[in-house]
Amino acid sequence: MSARLTTVGFDADDTLWHNEQFYRITQDRFCDLLREFTESDHLMQRLLEAERRNIGHYGFGIKGFVLSMIETAIEVTEERVPAGVIRELIAAGQDMLQHPIELLPFAREAVEAMAGRYRVLLITKGDLLDQERKLAQSGLGELFDGVEIVSAKTPAVYRDIFSRHSQGPEHAMMVGNSMKSDVVPVIEAGGWGVYVPHGLVWALEHQDPPQGHARYREIADLGGLTALIADLT
Repeated sequence: MSARLTTVGFDADDTLWHNEQFYRITQDRFCDLLREFTESDHLMQRLLEAERRNIGHYGFGIKGFVLSMIETAIEVTEERVPAGVIRELIAAGQDMLQHPIELLPFAREAVEAMAGRYRVLLITKGDLLDQERKLAQSGLGELFDGVEIVSAKTPAVYRDIFSRHSQGPEHAMMVGNSMKSDVVPVIEAGGWGVYVPHGLVWALEHQDPPQGHARYREIADLGGLTALIADLT
């Protein structure tokens, strides 16, 4: 390792705890509610288009997702969507906001191991209140030296975070399940990017891995993080 590692950042959703599966469940509910108006594949395509348009307005998270579903329902039904369907979509979003947190395998062990050796940060996108709720329910909050809830994960954002919390990105590592948000921009900022596949990935988070890059690594799950860092150092 060319620069001494001092800081390890963790993504939250689908890295430390389950998240995407609840979106998939709600999408299935959405398709069922609109089945008399359009095919599921077409509906999902229109929803993805709405989410892509609306990220700049609503940001990432459940609230923006619900608003995109409502907008899509209005569009595909040509403004004939029943009020009961809108009510059901709002209820689905409220269910998501109240769902208990379930940690992923080795999440606690990995954070605890890093907390004993490095400065540990939680760096996540999404709605502020929802992410704070998840962190509080996770039981991991006391292990983090800093928590950053951001609207986007870009090289500039990572450079700022790691410069404020440590000696800069060249001394930092980010661990997460999104190639687009957790890995590639950190590497572009000069840090280490560790990819932990989750299986369920939002379509807007897909990106090709930086294969061959000296600061890119992949582990099957968080149980392999300690050994990975030991090999690097």
